[in-house]
Amino acid sequence: MPHHQKPPSTTNRLTRRSVRLGLFAAGVATVATAAPAQASTHGAASGVAIAQDHTFTHAGPLHHTQVKDAFTVQQFGSVNSADVRNQANAVSVGCSADAHCRSVALSFQIVTMANVRTHLNAVNVSDAANQSCTGCQTLAGAYQFVVSTQKPFTLDRNAQRRLTLIHQRLDALTRSTIPAAGLKRQVDALADEVTGVLRSAAAAAPQAGAQPVVTMHRHLDGWPAH
Repeated sequence: MPHHQKPPSTTNRLTRRSVRLGLFAAGVATVATAAPAQASTHGAASGVAIAQDHTFTHAGPLHHTQVKDAFTVQQFGSVNSADVRNQANAVSVGCSADAHCRSVALSFQIVTMANVRTHLNAVNVSDAANQSCTGCQTLAGAYQFVVSTQKPFTLDRNAQRRLTLIHQRLDALTRSTIPAAGLKRQVDALADEVTGVLRSAAAAAPQAGAQPVVTMHRHLDGWPAH
């Protein structure tokens, strides 16, 4: 079973959430880009898989609104170890109560891989910062999905189609003017849908004793907590 370690949080600094998993049948899925979700399928020839996704937005007096989302899918097949990182950072600087800033950065990461004994180091990070920014809206959300299977499998066409539709809805939400509380709820709902798609796909994967496991790591930072 995976063992999670979460470093302590520091006020007004980057909030980190590390997940270190020892030996387990692993599957990892990574989602990141602002284009429709695309799945890449490849094995790591060296037995080591690396995936890094990062979304960053910076709103200020010259650009009052900056919003981005990332959504990528990578399928690694069988690997001995993996190092995956997902990060979202949103910053609002120097806006006023009469000219608000809105900065939204969202990153969905999905990675699939398999092996009987895989060492996985997964980091999921988000940070939202308001700097001298009265009335600004700033939100950073990192969602990391880990799919664990004993035997390699690939997402079928139906699963990929459903993920693409979810990504399109994420794009629309990111670019909307929905208040923070509502935006958080709706993005969380989309993340739950992604988990459902991955669970259905993994359940249809070749079995070798152990049942597939889908884990989601979620970290949201920003207003209205600021």
